[in-house]
Amino acid sequence: MSRPGVGASSPAPLLNIANVLTGLRLLLVPVFLAVLLVEQGRSVDWRLAAFGVFAVAAFTDRLDGRIARSRGLVTAFGTVADPIADKALTGAAWVGLSVLGLIPWWATIVIMGRELAITLLRLCVLRHGVIPASRGGKAKTVVQSLAIGLFLLPLEELFGDLVVVTVRWTVLALAIVLTVGSGLDYVLQAMRLRRC
Repeated sequence: MSRPGVGASSPAPLLNIANVLTGLRLLLVPVFLAVLLVEQGRSVDWRLAAFGVFAVAAFTDRLDGRIARSRGLVTAFGTVADPIADKALTGAAWVGLSVLGLIPWWATIVIMGRELAITLLRLCVLRHGVIPASRGGKAKTVVQSLAIGLFLLPLEELFGDLVVVTVRWTVLALAIVLTVGSGLDYVLQAMRLRRC
């Protein structure tokens, strides 16, 4: 699939840099989870390594979409694989952090439940039209990544427990509010699409 007006007669090759970056992100998911769980997450060095792997994987998410759109490399594979890679990465982070007892399971269930529900909703209304990513959805992704990063980093040694706990929980609360709010927005968009 290519951008309208850019190489419309010849589709983008399946093996291109954007798809390679998406595949790399998928491959980094088990690496990230394995590194995070070393020594039950108590090692400062391994937590820093887990943050590094997560940061690299998250960066590929920003990069692959930008490259695909700017160079006309959008493919059907990338359209499907990119959101799967995103949800696999953040899902692994939420589950891993909950396994370590750093984030409560209810927060992980709310966030992952919303992601699954909205993915299914988008598939259900696909014949009526595509629900584009909203500003709230994009803000949700950024704040979720920030929250994950704050919980991955062993910040207590640098800033003290009270400051770290306050900042982490404030950002996590904002991530949950944006997750639920943007989810409701997608539901309303889906209802409008079905009426058309």
